[in-house]
Amino acid sequence: QVLLVESGGGSVQSGGSLRLSCAASGRNVVLSHMAWFRQAPGKEREFVSTITRSTGTTYYADSVKGRFTTSRDNAKNTVYLQMSSLKPEDTAVYYCAAVYLPGQGMGIMTSTLYNYWGQGTQVTVSS
Repeated sequence: QVLLVESGGGSVQSGGSLRLSCAASGRNVVLSHMAWFRQAPGKEREFVSTITRSTGTTYYADSVKGRFTTSRDNAKNTVYLQMSSLKPEDTAVYYCAAVYLPGQGMGIMTSTLYNYWGQGTQVTVSS
């Protein structure tokens, strides 16, 4: 079993920055893909970014490209989401997700393919 724990959420003003972290723990944890999703009130959960373990290749939703950066520390089984130039529409609960699908070389942007999820961390951006 893999446990994902997010941290770093909070409240900022528009244009500000936040850095989220997600640490994976458990016995013999090996995760091929880690990702960030978010869910705003009254909306469906949406993909934000993902990163592959093998190559560190990143993929982003169009809405966050150029503003958000995902990175990972494989030794620590931790993924990060650096968020800059935040907008009120970025307000949501941000979830970390992970899966072990070594045959999938590309990024995984579909939430249903992830089988490990964190509890979520709130990000609020005020105008």
